[in-house]
Amino acid sequence: MFALFEEAGKFMAGRVLSEAEASLQVELDSGKRVKVKAANLLLKFDQPGPAELIAQAQALSETIELELAWEFAPEDEFGFADLARDYFNDKASVEQQAAALFRLYEAPHYFRRAGKGRFRKASAEVLQQALAAIEKKKQVQAQITAWAAELAAGQCPAPIREQLYRILFKPDKNAPEYKAVVEASRSTHTAPLDLLKRAGAIDSPYQFHWKRFLFENFPKGTGFPALEAPQIPDDLPLADVQAYSIDDSQTTEIDDALSLQGLGSGTVVLGVHIAAPGLALQPGSAVDQVGRARMSTVYMPGYKLTMLPDDVVQAYTLAEGRACPAVSLYVTLDEATLEIRATQTRIERVPIAANLRHDQLDSVVTPEWLENPDFEHENGAEPPSIGRSSLSFLYRLARHLKTQREVVRGKPETFNRPDYNFRLRPAAPNGEANGSSAHEPVGQEQVDISVRQRGAPLDLIVAEAMILANSTWGQWLAEHGLPGIYRSQASLAPGVKVRMGTKALPHAGIGVKSYAWSTSPLRRYTDLVNQWQIIACARHGKTAALVAPFKPKDAELFSIISGFDAAYSAYNSFQAGMERFWTLKYVQQQGLTELEATIVNTYNGVVMVRADRLPLVLPVLGAQDLPRGAHVRVRLGEIDEITLDVHGTVTERLDTPADAAAPDAADETGDDDEPVAGPIAIAVDLSESDDTTSGKAIEKTPA
Repeated sequence: MFALFEEAGKFMAGRVLSEAEASLQVELDSGKRVKVKAANLLLKFDQPGPAELIAQAQALSETIELELAWEFAPEDEFGFADLARDYFNDKASVEQQAAALFRLYEAPHYFRRAGKGRFRKASAEVLQQALAAIEKKKQVQAQITAWAAELAAGQCPAPIREQLYRILFKPDKNAPEYKAVVEASRSTHTAPLDLLKRAGAIDSPYQFHWKRFLFENFPKGTGFPALEAPQIPDDLPLADVQAYSIDDSQTTEIDDALSLQGLGSGTVVLGVHIAAPGLALQPGSAVDQVGRARMSTVYMPGYKLTMLPDDVVQAYTLAEGRACPAVSLYVTLDEATLEIRATQTRIERVPIAANLRHDQLDSVVTPEWLENPDFEHENGAEPPSIGRSSLSFLYRLARHLKTQREVVRGKPETFNRPDYNFRLRPAAPNGEANGSSAHEPVGQEQVDISVRQRGAPLDLIVAEAMILANSTWGQWLAEHGLPGIYRSQASLAPGVKVRMGTKALPHAGIGVKSYAWSTSPLRRYTDLVNQWQIIACARHGKTAALVAPFKPKDAELFSIISGFDAAYSAYNSFQAGMERFWTLKYVQQQGLTELEATIVNTYNGVVMVRADRLPLVLPVLGAQDLPRGAHVRVRLGEIDEITLDVHGTVTERLDTPADAAAPDAADETGDDDEPVAGPIAIAVDLSESDDTTSGKAIEKTPA
């Protein structure tokens, strides 16, 4: 005798070896013996054999019309054998009974299972809904198949093009667009990104990077709601100084300015004046919520997304010709020894005499011009309005402050690697650059890359003044028992990174006791938060902790730090990726096929080189036996503007082994690596930078 039974959702049949009240011993065709509970037994039969029964029943089940079976089925619960007798005849064979069982089991939309071999037919309404869902699923699958065929043939359906960034970076794996890409990728044995590129889904490499960034970081768009900048009370005292800002020519968010008093008297007062949006904006206000959502201005070559609306920025920026509200740090110094005698913080209006532009003045304000009163430039360049003697003193002070920090730091800062400025010029219809400036790049602009040497006098003056302000105010907050947002670094040992927190801890990379970003409140949200705390100290002194917006151990501060860290990292990575994109575009536009470069490191057996005159790091072949620091000539391979990938081959060593020197390590973190593009286009910035080279976030390419 044979038995048909169900085990773990599968139907099996075999020879009955023994039978008890609650179970059976059954031998399958494979020879395996199994114990079957009596409750799982569905049929006993003598003919045909188990394998033949299952094969015949499966073939017969496909002939059963579900609509007809549903009509024949009783309204109450029934067994599969009952349906077989109603559907076939009252003497339904074992094969017919098994066929009815299989058919009922595989049609849950027609028949609900009510137990082992027991069923109940679905209501007409439920059946109609189920059939509609099945039909819809068939149509969706047909659409998926059609889209996949188009992709395989090199054409991109419009719905997939519209969902490109979601498919690649935040996919809904149940979406038909995603499934079509997966199906086409498998059938063509092609990676999804390569498949979509070949199908023309990506019209512009630049737009691919830009829209991906917006998709991930600005899903609701980059526009601002209609906001009005709150007015700062005009009863602030007027400072008896003339202040000067020093920024890039295109900078619109002018956060800081400097003043100098008492030169030649033996006692000099340095003023560091910071724009004061914190006097008008309040935590939780509409403008504050916008700033907190963005956390920082986003920079990229040829364009930027400001943290605050332009109207708000212009209300508080330190524009020349105005007496602007500011939070000022006054540092009293011995003119001869440069010893700091006292510091004072004031809230006031500061007359801004001029907005100086370092890119226009760097060629004039040189070390020779500052250190030698008799030195004059051959081209008769006009000196800046701040005055030569003032700049000379500020430069001497900056070098002194830098030297003091280096003593604490334990080693000197080196500025051997230059910064690069990017300028984009839109292409005219004939393809030539027309010299005008576009509001938002489209990816076809002519790119100019120029060198800005780190540590140039104006750069150093601003950097050291901002470091002095950030470290002084950071320590001042701690003395008043107020928390702030600090950046700290325990040591310069490899792998010890800069961290953010609420306690005034040392920053080994910069060489200061504490360091709180406070000098860019129009561009970084952390600086605005710290400015609120500084204002509370300036107004209320020792009782500031009672009225300051953020109290010790305030959970809100930790939330801000977390959000800022994530946003700032994403923005920096995007900026690095865009700079790499425009560098590769420059290589193409200039027709460069070879570069001189220096070997900087090896990752997993891959040798990396840094171009000597461009901000470009790339992997090369043919350099496995060359040491770090070797100077080589590299032949460039094909450039991929989507993955930002370019490889090279070393064709010649340009130095002798005795001349080779390892590249200088990065200043404050020990990282010596620049961004290296990875798959799918976004470069990862391996280095972390504070204000040691610029005094604030470097605005390389502002709009």
